[in-house]
Amino acid sequence: MLFGNEAPAATHLEQKLSVCSKLCFAIGGAPNQVAGSATAFFLQIYLLDVAQINPFQASMVLFIGKAWGAVSDPIVGFFVTKSRWTKIGRLMPWMVGCTPFVVVSYFYLWFVPPFTNGRFIWYLGFYCLYQTLITCFHVPYSALTMFLSTDQRERDSATAYRMTMEVLGTLIGAAIQGQIVASAHTLKHCHHHNVSSGHLGNSSGAEVIRSLALSQDFLSHATEKPIPFHEGFVLVMKHGPYLILTAAFLFISVAIQLVQSNFVLFCTYAVDLRDHFQNIVLTILMSAAVSIPFWQWFLQRFGKKTAAFCGITWIMPFTVMLVFIPNLVVAYVVAVSSGLSVAASLLLPWSMLPDVVDDFRLANPNSKGHEAIFYSFYVFFTKFAAGISLGVSTLCLEFAGYDTGACRQPHAVAYTLKLLIGAAPVAFIITGLMILLLYPISEDVRRQNKLALDQLSVCCAGMSVSDTAVLLEFLNTH
Repeated sequence: MLFGNEAPAATHLEQKLSVCSKLCFAIGGAPNQVAGSATAFFLQIYLLDVAQINPFQASMVLFIGKAWGAVSDPIVGFFVTKSRWTKIGRLMPWMVGCTPFVVVSYFYLWFVPPFTNGRFIWYLGFYCLYQTLITCFHVPYSALTMFLSTDQRERDSATAYRMTMEVLGTLIGAAIQGQIVASAHTLKHCHHHNVSSGHLGNSSGAEVIRSLALSQDFLSHATEKPIPFHEGFVLVMKHGPYLILTAAFLFISVAIQLVQSNFVLFCTYAVDLRDHFQNIVLTILMSAAVSIPFWQWFLQRFGKKTAAFCGITWIMPFTVMLVFIPNLVVAYVVAVSSGLSVAASLLLPWSMLPDVVDDFRLANPNSKGHEAIFYSFYVFFTKFAAGISLGVSTLCLEFAGYDTGACRQPHAVAYTLKLLIGAAPVAFIITGLMILLLYPISEDVRRQNKLALDQLSVCCAGMSVSDTAVLLEFLNTH
C-alpha cells in the first residue's frame, strides 16, 4: 500500500511501482502547491498593499511564520513517528484530520479584518497556524517516499512524478491568484508605473513541499529497540554527505525564495511589467513543469550531481542578459530558461536525499531508523534560512523607504528590488554550487551502495540484529 495503511511486516517494498501508483502518490502534493504558490508569490505584496501593514510588521509575519513552520517539522515528525497503527494506517489519520483546519486557516490568512490596530497579530497568528497545519499534512505525506520501494530508480521515478504534479499545482495556484492580484492591483488611481532600468530575475516554482520522511528502516525488525533521538541526531549531524547536501541546497533554496517573494513587487515598482507579471510567472512554471521529465532522464543518464550543476547554473547567464537588456521579449526568454533551472532545483534535492540515507545505513550498521531526522532537519534548516532571508529582504524595503499602499515608490526601493531579484540570488546560487562540489556520492558510489543494500536485503532474512550489523560492516568495507 502506498499510504502507510499496512503494518511494516506486510509492506512489499521490492515490487515495481505501476504508473497508477506513482500518479496516486504524486497527486497528494498538488493541493498544497496551489496554496503554496499563492503565499510564496503574493503574500508579501498582499500584506503591504492590501492589508496595509507596514514593512517591518510584514517582515515579522514572514520571518516568524517561516521559522515557526521550520520548528514544527521535527516536532510534528516526532509525534507522527509515535503514532499507533489504525484501520486506515498510521499516516492517513494525520492527513485526513488536519485538512479541514488547513482550509479554514488558509481562508482567514487572505481575509482583511474590519479592524486595523490588530491586523499584525491577526496575520501572524493565522500564518503560524497555517504553517503548523500544513506541516501536519505533509510530514506523513512526504514520509511515503521511503515506503514506496527499495529500488533507487523507482524512488527517483516516483519523485519525478511528484515534482511534476507539484509544479502543475503551482501553475494552477499562480494562474488563479495571479489574475486576482493583477486585476486588484491595477487600481484606477494608479495609472502610471515606475519605470527604471533594471532586470527581471528568474522566478521559481512555488515553495516545494518542505517535508520529512518518517519511514521505518526496511532492514529493521519490528521488535528492535530504536536508538534515542539525541544519539541518532548526533550521528546524522556527523554524516558528511548529508551536511554538504543540506548546506548546498540551503543556499540555493534561499536564492529561489528571494526571487519568488519579491518578484511581483519587482515587476510592479522596479520595471514597467506591472501588466505582465502574472503571464511571466505562468511561463516560468509551464517551462518547469514540461522540463521535469527531461531532468529525470538527464540525471539517470549523466548522474544527479552533474544534473544539479547543469540545471541550476543554466539560469545565471540569462539573468545577467536581462540586466543589460530589460525588455518584455527578453523577460519571456528568461522565463522559459528559468523554468529549466526551477525544475532542477525542485527535483534534485529530493532525489539525492534517499541516496544519502542509503549511504548512512552502510556507514553506520548498528544505527537504524533515522530517516525522520534526515528529512526533518533538512526541512528545518532550509525553512529557517528562507524565513531569515524573507524577513531581511522585507526590512531592506523599509530601510529603502517603501511607502505602503502608494502607486509609486522611491528609486531606492526599485534599486533594492533589483538587488533582491538579481545580485543576491546569483551570489547564493554560486555559494551553494561551490559547496556541492564537495558532495562525495558519485554515481559509482551510489551504485555500490545499492548493490550492498540489495545483497543485504537478500542475506539478512532471519538473521539476528548483531549478525546483520556484522554483515553490514563487511559489505561496507568490501
